[in-house]
Amino acid sequence: MPFRSPPILGPDNRSDGQQNGPLQDQRGSPDRLELGRKVTLLRGVSIIVGTIIGAGIFISPKGVVRHSGSIGVSLLVWIACGVLSLFGALCYAELGTCIKKSGGHYTYILAAFGPQMAFIRLWVELVALRPAAMAVISLAFGQYILEPLFMPCAIPPLAVKLATTIGITAVMYLNAMSVTWSARVQIFLTFSKLLAIAIIVVPGLYLIMTGETSNFENAFDTSRMQLSGMPLAFYSGMYAYAGWFYLNFVTEEIENPERTLPLAISISMAVVTSCYMLTNVAYFSVMSVDELLASDAVAVTFADRVYGGFSVAVPVFVALSCFGSMNGSLFALARMFYVASREQQLPAVLSMIHIRRHTPLPAVFVLYPMTVLQIFVGDIYGLLNFMSFMRWLFIAVVVLGLLYLRYTHPDLPRPFKVPLFIPVIFCLTCFFMVFLSLFSDPVNTGIGFAISLTGLPVYYIFIQYSYQPKWLLKALSNRALQIVLEVVPAD
Repeated sequence: MPFRSPPILGPDNRSDGQQNGPLQDQRGSPDRLELGRKVTLLRGVSIIVGTIIGAGIFISPKGVVRHSGSIGVSLLVWIACGVLSLFGALCYAELGTCIKKSGGHYTYILAAFGPQMAFIRLWVELVALRPAAMAVISLAFGQYILEPLFMPCAIPPLAVKLATTIGITAVMYLNAMSVTWSARVQIFLTFSKLLAIAIIVVPGLYLIMTGETSNFENAFDTSRMQLSGMPLAFYSGMYAYAGWFYLNFVTEEIENPERTLPLAISISMAVVTSCYMLTNVAYFSVMSVDELLASDAVAVTFADRVYGGFSVAVPVFVALSCFGSMNGSLFALARMFYVASREQQLPAVLSMIHIRRHTPLPAVFVLYPMTVLQIFVGDIYGLLNFMSFMRWLFIAVVVLGLLYLRYTHPDLPRPFKVPLFIPVIFCLTCFFMVFLSLFSDPVNTGIGFAISLTGLPVYYIFIQYSYQPKWLLKALSNRALQIVLEVVPAD
Protein backbone atom coordinates (compact mmCIF):
# COMPACT_ATOMS: atom_id res chain seq x y z
CA MET A 1 0.00 0.00 0.00
CA PRO A 2 1.64 3.28 -1.07
CA PHE A 3 0.59 5.39 1.89
CA ARG A 4 1.35 5.04 5.56
CA SER A 5 -1.37 4.16 8.04
CA PRO A 6 -3.39 6.99 9.63
CA PRO A 7 -1.13 8.87 12.02
CA ILE A 8 -1.40 8.08 15.72
CA LEU A 9 0.45 10.83 17.53
CA GLY A 10 2.29 10.24 20.73
CA PRO A 11 4.34 12.44 23.03
CA ASP A 12 7.37 12.06 20.78
CA ASN A 13 5.33 13.35 17.83
CA ARG A 14 5.77 10.09 15.91
CA SER A 15 2.92 8.71 13.90
CA ASP A 16 3.55 5.00 13.73
CA GLY A 17 6.17 4.20 16.33
CA GLN A 18 8.91 3.92 13.72
CA GLN A 19 12.11 5.88 13.52
CA ASN A 20 10.89 8.02 10.62
CA GLY A 21 7.17 8.60 11.10
CA PRO A 22 5.49 11.08 8.76
CA LEU A 23 4.88 13.63 11.52
CA GLN A 24 8.19 13.27 13.30
CA ASP A 25 10.77 16.04 12.99
CA GLN A 26 13.73 14.19 11.47
CA ARG A 27 16.17 17.10 11.41
CA GLY A 28 19.48 17.46 13.11
CA SER A 29 21.96 15.36 11.14
CA PRO A 30 24.60 17.50 9.41
CA ASP A 31 24.83 14.97 6.57
CA ARG A 32 21.16 15.06 5.59
CA LEU A 33 20.03 16.46 2.26
CA GLU A 34 17.02 18.46 3.33
CA LEU A 35 15.31 21.84 3.16
CA GLY A 36 17.24 24.18 5.43
CA ARG A 37 15.80 26.28 8.26
CA LYS A 38 16.06 29.66 6.53
CA VAL A 39 12.73 31.24 7.50
CA THR A 40 13.45 33.81 10.21
CA LEU A 41 10.89 35.94 12.03
CA LEU A 42 11.20 38.74 9.45
CA ARG A 43 10.86 36.30 6.55
CA GLY A 44 7.90 34.62 8.25
CA VAL A 45 6.12 37.95 8.66
CA SER A 46 6.89 38.82 5.03
CA ILE A 47 5.40 35.51 3.83
CA ILE A 48 2.12 36.08 5.69
CA VAL A 49 1.74 39.82 5.10
CA GLY A 50 3.02 39.59 1.53
CA THR A 51 0.57 36.83 0.69
CA ILE A 52 -2.53 38.25 2.40
CA ILE A 53 -2.20 41.76 0.96
CA GLY A 54 -2.78 41.23 -2.73
CA ALA A 55 -4.49 43.34 -5.33
CA GLY A 56 -7.90 43.61 -3.66
CA ILE A 57 -7.22 46.40 -1.17
CA PHE A 58 -5.84 48.57 -3.98
CA ILE A 59 -8.38 47.80 -6.69
CA SER A 60 -11.91 47.24 -5.50
CA PRO A 61 -12.65 46.78 -1.76
CA LYS A 62 -16.36 47.23 -2.39
CA GLY A 63 -17.92 43.98 -1.24
CA VAL A 64 -17.95 44.87 2.45
CA VAL A 65 -19.36 48.36 1.85
CA ARG A 66 -22.00 47.15 -0.61
CA HIS A 67 -23.45 44.56 1.74
CA SER A 68 -23.01 46.46 5.02
CA GLY A 69 -24.61 49.67 3.71
CA SER A 70 -22.62 52.25 5.69
CA ILE A 71 -19.09 53.39 6.45
CA GLY A 72 -19.26 52.71 10.19
CA VAL A 73 -20.68 49.21 9.87
CA SER A 74 -18.19 48.33 7.11
CA LEU A 75 -15.28 49.32 9.36
CA LEU A 76 -16.70 47.18 12.16
CA VAL A 77 -16.90 44.27 9.71
CA TRP A 78 -13.22 44.76 8.79
CA ILE A 79 -12.27 44.66 12.49
CA ALA A 80 -14.42 41.57 13.13
CA CYS A 81 -12.90 39.76 10.14
CA GLY A 82 -9.42 40.63 11.37
CA VAL A 83 -10.18 39.28 14.85
CA LEU A 84 -11.69 36.08 13.47
CA SER A 85 -8.72 35.60 11.12
CA LEU A 86 -6.44 36.07 14.13
CA PHE A 87 -8.39 33.34 15.95
CA GLY A 88 -7.86 30.97 13.03
CA ALA A 89 -4.19 31.91 12.76
CA LEU A 90 -3.63 31.26 16.47
CA CYS A 91 -5.25 27.83 16.11
CA TYR A 92 -2.83 27.08 13.28
CA ALA A 93 0.02 28.34 15.47
CA GLU A 94 -0.87 25.71 18.08
CA LEU A 95 -1.00 22.99 15.43
CA GLY A 96 2.30 24.15 13.92
CA THR A 97 4.13 24.04 17.25
CA CYS A 98 2.90 20.58 18.26
CA ILE A 99 3.09 18.98 14.77
CA LYS A 100 6.39 20.31 13.48
CA LYS A 101 5.92 19.23 9.87
CA SER A 102 5.38 21.31 6.76
CA GLY A 103 2.25 20.96 4.64
CA GLY A 104 -0.30 23.12 6.44
CA HIS A 105 -3.92 21.98 5.99
CA TYR A 106 -2.87 18.66 4.47
CA THR A 107 -0.58 17.65 7.33
CA TYR A 108 -3.06 18.55 10.07
CA ILE A 109 -5.99 16.77 8.41
CA LEU A 110 -3.74 13.74 7.87
CA ALA A 111 -2.81 13.73 11.55
CA ALA A 112 -6.36 14.10 12.84
CA PHE A 113 -8.59 12.32 10.32
CA GLY A 114 -6.41 10.06 8.21
CA PRO A 115 -5.26 9.80 4.60
CA GLN A 116 -8.64 9.76 2.83
CA MET A 117 -9.73 13.19 4.07
CA ALA A 118 -6.22 14.57 3.58
CA PHE A 119 -6.12 13.36 -0.01
CA ILE A 120 -9.46 15.00 -0.84
CA ARG A 121 -8.07 18.29 0.43
CA LEU A 122 -4.90 17.73 -1.61
CA TRP A 123 -6.92 16.84 -4.73
CA VAL A 124 -9.02 20.01 -4.54
CA GLU A 125 -5.87 22.12 -4.17
CA LEU A 126 -4.02 20.39 -7.01
CA VAL A 127 -6.61 20.12 -9.77
CA ALA A 128 -8.78 23.19 -9.31
CA LEU A 129 -8.41 25.67 -6.48
CA ARG A 130 -4.70 26.53 -6.54
CA PRO A 131 -4.19 26.68 -10.32
CA ALA A 132 -7.26 28.92 -10.59
CA ALA A 133 -6.19 31.13 -7.69
CA MET A 134 -2.66 31.45 -9.07
CA ALA A 135 -4.05 32.25 -12.52
CA VAL A 136 -6.31 35.02 -11.15
CA ILE A 137 -3.59 36.80 -9.18
CA SER A 138 -1.16 36.32 -12.08
CA LEU A 139 -3.63 37.87 -14.53
CA ALA A 140 -3.98 40.84 -12.20
CA PHE A 141 -0.18 41.16 -12.28
CA GLY A 142 -0.14 41.05 -16.09
CA GLN A 143 -2.93 43.62 -16.34
CA TYR A 144 -1.38 46.18 -14.01
CA ILE A 145 2.27 45.79 -15.01
CA LEU A 146 1.27 46.72 -18.59
CA GLU A 147 -1.19 49.48 -17.75
CA PRO A 148 1.39 52.34 -17.51
CA LEU A 149 2.68 51.35 -20.97
CA PHE A 150 -0.73 51.43 -22.66
CA MET A 151 -2.44 54.34 -20.87
CA PRO A 152 -4.99 55.56 -21.84
CA CYS A 153 -5.59 52.81 -24.40
CA ALA A 154 -6.97 49.37 -23.61
CA ILE A 155 -4.45 46.58 -23.17
CA PRO A 156 -4.74 43.76 -25.76
CA PRO A 157 -5.90 40.56 -23.97
CA LEU A 158 -3.12 38.51 -25.57
CA ALA A 159 -0.50 40.93 -24.23
CA VAL A 160 -1.94 40.52 -20.73
CA LYS A 161 -1.78 36.74 -20.99
CA LEU A 162 1.79 36.79 -22.28
CA ALA A 163 2.90 39.14 -19.50
CA THR A 164 1.05 36.92 -17.02
CA THR A 165 2.86 33.82 -18.29
CA ILE A 166 6.21 35.57 -18.01
CA GLY A 167 5.35 36.62 -14.45
CA ILE A 168 4.34 33.17 -13.23
CA THR A 169 7.38 31.64 -14.95
CA ALA A 170 9.67 34.12 -13.19
CA VAL A 171 8.11 33.33 -9.81
CA MET A 172 8.50 29.58 -10.29
CA TYR A 173 12.07 29.95 -11.53
CA LEU A 174 12.93 32.08 -8.49
CA ASN A 175 11.47 29.54 -6.06
CA ALA A 176 13.18 26.66 -7.83
CA MET A 177 16.60 28.30 -7.82
CA SER A 178 16.99 29.66 -4.28
CA VAL A 179 15.05 29.66 -1.02
CA THR A 180 17.18 32.55 0.21
CA TRP A 181 16.55 34.77 -2.81
CA SER A 182 12.85 33.92 -2.84
CA ALA A 183 12.65 35.02 0.80
CA ARG A 184 14.64 38.21 0.12
CA VAL A 185 12.41 39.14 -2.80
CA GLN A 186 9.37 38.49 -0.61
CA ILE A 187 10.70 40.85 2.07
CA PHE A 188 11.30 43.56 -0.55
CA LEU A 189 7.84 43.13 -2.06
CA THR A 190 6.21 43.19 1.38
CA PHE A 191 7.87 46.51 2.18
CA SER A 192 6.74 47.76 -1.25
CA LYS A 193 3.15 46.89 -0.35
CA LEU A 194 3.43 48.64 2.99
CA LEU A 195 4.90 51.68 1.21
CA ALA A 196 1.97 51.69 -1.22
CA ILE A 197 -0.47 51.54 1.68
CA ALA A 198 1.41 54.37 3.42
CA ILE A 199 1.08 56.48 0.26
CA ILE A 200 -2.69 56.08 0.60
CA VAL A 201 -3.01 56.21 4.39
CA VAL A 202 -0.82 59.24 5.17
CA PRO A 203 -2.64 61.81 2.98
CA GLY A 204 -5.99 60.30 3.94
CA LEU A 205 -5.32 60.74 7.66
CA TYR A 206 -3.92 64.22 7.01
CA LEU A 207 -7.14 65.21 5.25
CA ILE A 208 -9.19 63.91 8.17
CA MET A 209 -7.07 65.79 10.72
CA THR A 210 -7.51 69.00 8.70
CA GLY A 211 -11.27 68.69 8.83
CA GLU A 212 -12.23 66.66 5.74
CA THR A 213 -14.73 64.52 7.61
CA SER A 214 -17.96 65.17 5.72
CA ASN A 215 -18.14 61.59 4.43
CA PHE A 216 -18.06 60.29 8.02
CA GLU A 217 -21.19 62.17 9.05
CA ASN A 218 -23.92 59.68 9.86
CA ALA A 219 -21.35 56.91 9.48
CA PHE A 220 -23.67 54.42 11.16
CA ASP A 221 -26.75 55.25 9.11
CA THR A 222 -28.43 51.86 8.78
CA SER A 223 -31.10 52.85 6.26
CA ARG A 224 -29.31 50.89 3.52
CA MET A 225 -28.32 47.96 5.67
CA GLN A 226 -30.14 44.65 5.33
CA LEU A 227 -29.51 41.82 7.75
CA SER A 228 -29.48 39.35 4.86
CA GLY A 229 -26.49 41.18 3.40
CA MET A 230 -24.35 41.15 6.54
CA PRO A 231 -23.13 37.55 6.14
CA LEU A 232 -22.06 38.41 2.58
CA ALA A 233 -20.20 41.50 3.84
CA PHE A 234 -18.48 39.29 6.38
CA TYR A 235 -17.64 36.74 3.70
CA SER A 236 -16.06 39.43 1.50
CA GLY A 237 -13.95 40.62 4.42
CA MET A 238 -12.76 37.12 5.30
CA TYR A 239 -11.77 36.55 1.67
CA ALA A 240 -9.54 39.64 1.83
CA TYR A 241 -7.77 38.23 4.91
CA ALA A 242 -7.16 34.79 3.36
CA GLY A 243 -3.51 33.75 3.51
CA TRP A 244 -2.74 33.80 7.25
CA PHE A 245 -2.18 30.01 7.14
CA TYR A 246 0.67 29.98 4.61
CA LEU A 247 3.54 30.02 7.12
CA ASN A 248 2.33 26.65 8.45
CA PHE A 249 3.12 25.17 5.03
CA VAL A 250 6.86 25.67 5.68
CA THR A 251 7.10 24.74 9.38
CA GLU A 252 10.17 22.53 8.83
CA GLU A 253 12.06 25.51 7.41
CA ILE A 254 11.33 27.93 10.28
CA GLU A 255 14.05 28.82 12.74
CA ASN A 256 12.86 27.98 16.27
CA PRO A 257 9.22 27.34 15.20
CA GLU A 258 7.94 27.20 18.81
CA ARG A 259 8.70 30.91 19.16
CA THR A 260 8.80 32.18 15.57
CA LEU A 261 5.50 30.75 14.31
CA PRO A 262 3.13 32.24 16.94
CA LEU A 263 5.05 35.53 17.00
CA ALA A 264 5.10 35.90 13.20
CA ILE A 265 1.37 35.14 12.99
CA SER A 266 0.47 37.63 15.74
CA ILE A 267 2.61 40.42 14.27
CA SER A 268 1.34 39.78 10.75
CA MET A 269 -2.34 39.82 11.67
CA ALA A 270 -1.90 43.04 13.66
CA VAL A 271 -0.13 44.66 10.68
CA VAL A 272 -2.69 43.48 8.10
CA THR A 273 -5.74 44.44 10.19
CA SER A 274 -4.28 47.90 10.87
CA CYS A 275 -3.42 48.39 7.18
CA TYR A 276 -6.90 47.37 6.03
CA MET A 277 -8.62 49.62 8.57
CA LEU A 278 -6.45 52.67 7.86
CA THR A 279 -6.66 52.21 4.09
CA ASN A 280 -10.46 52.07 4.16
CA VAL A 281 -10.57 55.16 6.38
CA ALA A 282 -8.28 56.95 3.92
CA TYR A 283 -10.52 56.02 0.99
CA PHE A 284 -13.54 57.51 2.75
CA SER A 285 -11.66 60.74 3.41
CA VAL A 286 -12.06 61.64 -0.28
CA MET A 287 -14.89 59.35 -1.46
CA SER A 288 -18.44 58.82 -0.32
CA VAL A 289 -20.05 55.38 -0.22
CA ASP A 290 -21.67 55.95 -3.63
CA GLU A 291 -18.41 57.17 -5.19
CA LEU A 292 -16.48 54.19 -3.82
CA LEU A 293 -19.08 51.76 -5.15
CA ALA A 294 -18.94 53.45 -8.57
CA SER A 295 -15.15 53.10 -8.84
CA ASP A 296 -13.62 50.08 -10.58
CA ALA A 297 -10.17 50.77 -9.08
CA VAL A 298 -10.52 52.53 -5.75
CA ALA A 299 -6.81 53.19 -5.21
CA VAL A 300 -6.50 54.76 -8.68
CA THR A 301 -9.51 56.99 -8.03
CA PHE A 302 -8.03 58.01 -4.66
CA ALA A 303 -4.62 58.79 -6.22
CA ASP A 304 -6.22 60.81 -9.03
CA ARG A 305 -7.92 63.06 -6.48
CA VAL A 306 -4.99 63.39 -4.08
CA TYR A 307 -1.87 63.17 -6.26
CA GLY A 308 -3.08 64.02 -9.75
CA GLY A 309 -0.58 62.69 -12.29
CA PHE A 310 1.15 60.54 -9.68
CA SER A 311 -1.70 58.05 -9.97
CA VAL A 312 0.22 56.40 -12.83
CA ALA A 313 2.41 54.80 -10.15
CA VAL A 314 -0.52 52.96 -8.57
CA PRO A 315 -0.69 50.17 -11.20
CA VAL A 316 3.03 49.52 -10.60
CA PHE A 317 2.43 49.09 -6.86
CA VAL A 318 -0.55 46.83 -7.58
CA ALA A 319 1.61 44.69 -9.88
CA LEU A 320 4.32 44.40 -7.20
CA SER A 321 1.65 43.46 -4.69
CA CYS A 322 0.34 40.72 -6.99
CA PHE A 323 3.88 39.44 -7.62
CA GLY A 324 4.43 39.22 -3.86
CA SER A 325 1.24 37.21 -3.41
CA MET A 326 2.28 34.89 -6.24
CA ASN A 327 5.74 34.39 -4.73
CA GLY A 328 4.55 33.82 -1.16
CA SER A 329 1.76 31.42 -2.04
CA LEU A 330 3.93 29.36 -4.40
CA PHE A 331 6.73 29.13 -1.82
CA ALA A 332 4.22 27.69 0.67
CA LEU A 333 2.19 25.48 -1.68
CA ALA A 334 5.25 23.71 -3.04
CA ARG A 335 5.90 22.41 0.48
CA MET A 336 2.41 20.92 0.69
CA PHE A 337 2.97 18.90 -2.49
CA TYR A 338 6.45 17.98 -1.25
CA VAL A 339 5.02 16.61 2.01
CA ALA A 340 2.14 14.81 0.23
CA SER A 341 4.68 13.08 -2.00
CA ARG A 342 6.72 12.13 1.05
CA GLU A 343 3.53 10.58 2.47
CA GLN A 344 3.24 8.62 -0.81
CA GLN A 345 0.01 10.29 -1.96
CA LEU A 346 1.72 11.97 -4.93
CA PRO A 347 4.48 10.73 -7.26
CA ALA A 348 7.83 10.28 -5.51
CA VAL A 349 9.60 12.76 -7.77
CA LEU A 350 7.73 15.61 -6.06
CA SER A 351 9.54 14.91 -2.77
CA MET A 352 12.98 15.17 -4.35
CA ILE A 353 15.37 18.06 -3.70
CA HIS A 354 17.83 19.81 -5.98
CA ILE A 355 21.28 18.49 -5.11
CA ARG A 356 22.96 21.92 -5.01
CA ARG A 357 20.21 24.46 -4.37
CA HIS A 358 18.31 22.42 -1.76
CA THR A 359 14.94 23.48 -3.17
CA PRO A 360 11.93 21.18 -3.87
CA LEU A 361 12.22 21.90 -7.59
CA PRO A 362 9.68 19.34 -8.91
CA ALA A 363 7.08 20.41 -6.30
CA VAL A 364 7.57 24.05 -7.31
CA PHE A 365 6.74 23.37 -10.96
CA VAL A 366 3.86 20.92 -10.48
CA LEU A 367 1.24 23.71 -10.69
CA TYR A 368 2.81 25.35 -13.73
CA PRO A 369 1.00 23.45 -16.56
CA MET A 370 -2.48 23.78 -15.03
CA THR A 371 -1.93 27.43 -14.13
CA VAL A 372 -0.78 28.41 -17.63
CA LEU A 373 -3.66 26.42 -19.15
CA GLN A 374 -6.20 28.30 -17.04
CA ILE A 375 -4.59 31.62 -17.92
CA PHE A 376 -5.35 31.05 -21.61
CA VAL A 377 -8.62 29.11 -21.42
CA GLY A 378 -11.53 28.70 -19.07
CA ASP A 379 -13.63 30.87 -16.79
CA ILE A 380 -11.28 30.90 -13.84
CA TYR A 381 -13.30 33.53 -11.97
CA GLY A 382 -16.35 31.31 -12.10
CA LEU A 383 -14.26 28.40 -10.87
CA LEU A 384 -13.09 30.42 -7.88
CA ASN A 385 -16.65 31.45 -7.08
CA PHE A 386 -17.94 27.93 -6.62
CA MET A 387 -14.73 26.62 -5.03
CA SER A 388 -14.16 29.39 -2.49
CA PHE A 389 -16.50 27.86 0.07
CA MET A 390 -14.33 24.72 0.11
CA ARG A 391 -11.51 26.79 1.59
CA TRP A 392 -13.56 27.56 4.67
CA LEU A 393 -14.96 24.06 4.93
CA PHE A 394 -11.50 22.49 5.08
CA ILE A 395 -10.09 25.21 7.34
CA ALA A 396 -12.98 24.47 9.71
CA VAL A 397 -12.13 20.76 9.47
CA VAL A 398 -8.50 21.54 10.36
CA VAL A 399 -9.49 23.50 13.48
CA LEU A 400 -11.99 20.76 14.36
CA GLY A 401 -8.99 18.43 14.12
CA LEU A 402 -7.21 20.58 16.71
CA LEU A 403 -10.09 19.97 19.13
CA TYR A 404 -10.10 16.26 18.25
CA LEU A 405 -6.35 15.94 18.89
CA ARG A 406 -6.74 17.68 22.24
CA TYR A 407 -9.28 15.01 23.18
CA THR A 408 -7.47 11.97 21.76
CA HIS A 409 -3.88 13.06 22.54
CA PRO A 410 -4.00 15.32 25.57
CA ASP A 411 -0.33 14.60 26.40
CA LEU A 412 1.00 15.77 23.03
CA PRO A 413 3.52 18.57 23.73
CA ARG A 414 1.94 21.94 22.96
CA PRO A 415 4.49 24.76 23.38
CA PHE A 416 1.75 27.20 22.33
CA LYS A 417 -1.87 26.56 23.32
CA VAL A 418 -4.88 28.77 22.62
CA PRO A 419 -7.88 29.06 24.97
CA LEU A 420 -10.69 26.65 24.10
CA PHE A 421 -13.19 29.37 23.14
CA ILE A 422 -10.99 30.50 20.21
CA PRO A 423 -11.15 27.28 18.11
CA VAL A 424 -14.82 26.78 19.06
CA ILE A 425 -15.87 30.26 17.87
CA PHE A 426 -13.75 29.97 14.74
CA CYS A 427 -15.15 26.53 13.85
CA LEU A 428 -18.76 27.61 14.32
CA THR A 429 -18.24 30.74 12.20
CA CYS A 430 -16.59 28.83 9.35
CA PHE A 431 -19.32 26.20 9.28
CA PHE A 432 -21.91 28.98 9.25
CA MET A 433 -20.19 30.50 6.21
CA VAL A 434 -20.27 27.11 4.48
CA PHE A 435 -23.97 26.73 5.31
CA LEU A 436 -24.58 30.20 3.91
CA SER A 437 -22.95 29.13 0.64
CA LEU A 438 -25.19 26.06 0.48
CA PHE A 439 -28.27 28.20 1.06
CA SER A 440 -27.44 31.21 -1.13
CA ASP A 441 -25.88 29.48 -4.16
CA PRO A 442 -26.75 25.75 -4.15
CA VAL A 443 -25.86 25.18 -7.83
CA ASN A 444 -22.29 26.44 -7.76
CA THR A 445 -21.75 25.01 -4.28
CA GLY A 446 -22.95 21.64 -5.55
CA ILE A 447 -20.51 21.83 -8.46
CA GLY A 448 -17.73 22.54 -5.97
CA PHE A 449 -18.71 19.51 -3.91
CA ALA A 450 -18.80 17.38 -7.06
CA ILE A 451 -15.26 18.43 -8.01
CA SER A 452 -14.10 17.61 -4.49
CA LEU A 453 -15.77 14.21 -4.47
CA THR A 454 -13.97 13.19 -7.65
CA GLY A 455 -10.98 12.77 -5.34
CA LEU A 456 -12.59 9.70 -3.75
CA PRO A 457 -12.40 7.35 -6.78
CA VAL A 458 -8.91 8.64 -7.53
CA TYR A 459 -7.84 7.84 -3.98
CA TYR A 460 -9.32 4.34 -3.91
CA ILE A 461 -8.16 3.37 -7.41
CA PHE A 462 -4.63 4.73 -7.44
CA ILE A 463 -3.70 4.75 -3.73
CA GLN A 464 -5.91 2.35 -1.77
CA TYR A 465 -5.81 -0.40 -4.43
CA SER A 466 -2.46 0.66 -5.90
CA TYR A 467 -3.59 0.65 -9.52
CA GLN A 468 -0.81 2.65 -11.13
CA PRO A 469 -0.10 2.35 -14.87
CA LYS A 470 3.36 0.94 -15.51
CA TRP A 471 4.14 3.55 -18.15
CA LEU A 472 3.39 6.32 -15.64
CA LEU A 473 5.52 4.75 -12.93
CA LYS A 474 8.35 4.26 -15.40
CA ALA A 475 8.17 7.86 -16.58
CA LEU A 476 8.13 9.28 -13.06
CA SER A 477 10.85 6.99 -11.73
CA ASN A 478 13.10 7.31 -14.75
CA ARG A 479 16.63 8.08 -13.60
CA ALA A 480 17.06 10.31 -16.64
CA LEU A 481 14.37 12.60 -15.21
CA GLN A 482 16.33 12.93 -11.98
CA ILE A 483 19.52 13.65 -13.92
CA VAL A 484 17.86 16.36 -16.02
CA LEU A 485 16.30 18.03 -12.98
CA GLU A 486 19.36 17.38 -10.80
CA VAL A 487 17.21 16.10 -7.95
CA VAL A 488 17.56 13.23 -5.52
CA PRO A 489 15.29 11.85 -2.78
CA ALA A 490 15.50 13.75 0.48
CA ASP A 491 16.98 11.91 3.43
